[in-house]
Amino acid sequence: MIGDVLMSTILFDLLKSKFPEATLHYLINPYTYPVVENHPNIDEFIFYTTEIEKNYVKLFNFLKDINAQNYDAVIDVYGKLSSKLISFRSGAEIRVAYEKKSTTFIYSHSIKRQTQSKHNTNLAIENRINLLKPLGVSFEKRYPKIYLTKEENQKAITQLASHKIDRNKPLYMISVLGSADQKSYPSDYMATLLNTVIEEQPEAQLLFNYIPSQIKKAQEILEACTTKTTSKIFFDLYGSNLRDFMALTAQCTALIGNEGGAVNIAKALDIPTFIIFSPHLTKENWFHEKDDVKNVAVHLSDFITHDKKDMDAARKEAAPYYLKFKPSFIQPKLITFLNNL
Repeated sequence: MIGDVLMSTILFDLLKSKFPEATLHYLINPYTYPVVENHPNIDEFIFYTTEIEKNYVKLFNFLKDINAQNYDAVIDVYGKLSSKLISFRSGAEIRVAYEKKSTTFIYSHSIKRQTQSKHNTNLAIENRINLLKPLGVSFEKRYPKIYLTKEENQKAITQLASHKIDRNKPLYMISVLGSADQKSYPSDYMATLLNTVIEEQPEAQLLFNYIPSQIKKAQEILEACTTKTTSKIFFDLYGSNLRDFMALTAQCTALIGNEGGAVNIAKALDIPTFIIFSPHLTKENWFHEKDDVKNVAVHLSDFITHDKKDMDAARKEAAPYYLKFKPSFIQPKLITFLNNL
């Protein structure tokens, strides 16, 4: 996923710091490339395509090419069947992954995942950095970054101007929908929160983040808002591709909405975020209260009893748990966030 690929770039920063002469390659799916494009510490990208995955001949040739690279070390952050096969066939002396009993023979080093933070940061960061221990890399808190060009930023500024958006007034990117229904705050609840934003800051301007297949659901949220709020929403202004979206987000005052790749992008652009976590997710995996004061996150468990059993049930059917996650719980924290910007 895009957020995972972006988060893992911190490993390249740490490795280049420890081994400045090292050559570092990043193996990713092609659709995630935009979030890591122009990264200064990644020397080469290797793309694992759908064609390679589904064609045995292409897969064989791909693995042959990997082996020919003569890697000294392979860090497998993904830990699924395809990456296990690639790690094994790489022939690297050092092969590192998270600990799993069934596959320890594939790797030279298996790293146990932490379940609690030791460095006042989220577990996604801490567990990734721990994968570098076999290479002698000590823990150093790092955050992913996105590298936009001047031309990309200027294009976004021109887009805003063409829609008569005033950059001297608050501009919020709204992550109105998650990647799936079970990661999306209910439409009427989201509309209530957007109304709160405009009531608190009448001059605020709102951009919606959604993909074309989500347009109907995004329109439902638009229609559920008050007339006052609707007048502040620039529904038709959005990035036509991921790089355009990132450039638009970089011009915003903050990002508000559902947890997901857009949130990780905003953080990597140093844009403050207000995040609503799905009831089935563990907030600590991607967020730590002391991680960064500019970012705020809310989870159902912050307000009512919601244990592991509830989270497992929410993973199967999120809707009943989302209904418990009332806007009235979130509004005070959202207002405080807005006033602190």
